Amino acid sequence: MRIGILGSGHMGAARGHEVTLAWSRDPDRLAAMARDCGAAQGSVAEAVVGAAAIQLAPPWACIPEVLDQAGDLADRVVLNCSVPVTEDESAMLFGPTASGAEELARMRPHARWIARFNTSPSEGLRPVLARKGRAPAPHLPVHGDDTGAKDIAASLVRDIGFEPPDAGGLRTGRFAEPFAMVTAELACNQPGGPALTYRFDKLRG
Repeated sequence: MRIGILGSGHMGAARGHEVTLAWSRDPDRLAAMARDCGAAQGSVAEAVVGAAAIQLAPPWACIPEVLDQAGDLADRVVLNCSVPVTEDESAMLFGPTASGAEELARMRPHARWIARFNTSPSEGLRPVLARKGRAPAPHLPVHGDDTGAKDIAASLVRDIGFEPPDAGGLRTGRFAEPFAMVTAELACNQPGGPALTYRFDKLRG
């Protein structure tokens, strides 16, 4: 699958697909990630054109700039993994009656928006990929209003080694985005290191 990834953070990584990386506040970091992943590097426009899925991964404050370069994204599958936080990452920008997911849909109303990877610390991606195929797989929920786009997102989540529970529509972002702050706290400020994963299991009997 051809994927355009806009952003050079740890979430801007994908293996086993034809990937083009674009946009970074640190061009050297973007070039290093492209080499590490065996990906192409280009402009935002080059990453977007012809991509079956576009992953949006810049810091939230930079999203308007990136979207301006990406165009209207009409009918494009866009997978958001950015969390709407202040620049110092100390507070949420939306809630409890709004979300970043819904704000993105307002900014580009004709794109096919799905949220994924924004509730799991990026440091866990490589360990999960290394353990792919071992049960039980950690969960990584996806949410969005477009069923076809959600299927694409779920497939990409499985490619890394997670299970992708369907967490509902974009409105779920009102609750999932604050949960991302919980996982960040557990990963970064509690003992054991930042490679945090989780599962949601329904207990019966």
